[in-house]
Amino acid sequence: MTIADIKSAADSRMDQSLASLKNALARVRTGRANPALLDVVQVDYYGSMVPISQVANVSLLDARTISVQPWEKGMGAKIEKAIRESDLGLNPASMGELIRVPMPMMTEERRKELTKVVRGEGENAKVAIRNLRRDANEAVKKLVKDKLASEDEQKRAEADIQKVTDKHIAEVEHIVAAKEQDLLAV
Repeated sequence: MTIADIKSAADSRMDQSLASLKNALARVRTGRANPALLDVVQVDYYGSMVPISQVANVSLLDARTISVQPWEKGMGAKIEKAIRESDLGLNPASMGELIRVPMPMMTEERRKELTKVVRGEGENAKVAIRNLRRDANEAVKKLVKDKLASEDEQKRAEADIQKVTDKHIAEVEHIVAAKEQDLLAV
């Protein structure tokens, strides 16, 4: 493995940490409707539990309402029950074939609670990125120890890895700040 391979692997793994953070934050409920919110809800489909998105079309009706259109007629009641029993605090209403899921207003207390959750997720992502930096630096040091790279190359590689780390940490902070702004907007 070369220094370039190590840097490339660290960068792509840090990108994966960012993607994981974005995915986790998409599930944090804000006052606005978001179809990704229902991705965590599982529904019984002929004996096996599957995400709602595999048995229905999930889309937005307006800024505060998610619509769920089951692909099979008999699934409407099961989907409605699964949404109601999830821990998201949503109350779906059936309108013939269409299930409407209005987003209730959030209290100030709940907004602050979710802000703490968002900050925690951001901190976890930063820790993961820093651990990836440490692993990459250790891999570079091992190359130097095995005489496959010089100490000058090690210093340059560590500086490059630090720049990539700083870039990803700044991106995490930007994502967390945007989500907090979204949460605290009334």
